[in-house]
Amino acid sequence: MAVIVRLDVELARRKMSVGEFAERVGITPANVAVLKNGRAKAIRFTTLDAICRVLECQPGDILEWVED
Repeated sequence: MAVIVRLDVELARRKMSVGEFAERVGITPANVAVLKNGRAKAIRFTTLDAICRVLECQPGDILEWVED
């Protein structure tokens, strides 16, 4: 099982920089990089909520499950 984070796709779609995104969500650019690079082991629902609010999207727009 693998969960793929498609955050980079959504940021590119909105032409939003990592710095602007991080500031609006309330997380560090380093944590955005961890999410974008697929190294995150977990995400808080409050962070996911903030991401969806900023990007005006659903969790399924940025998270995708793929079978190994």
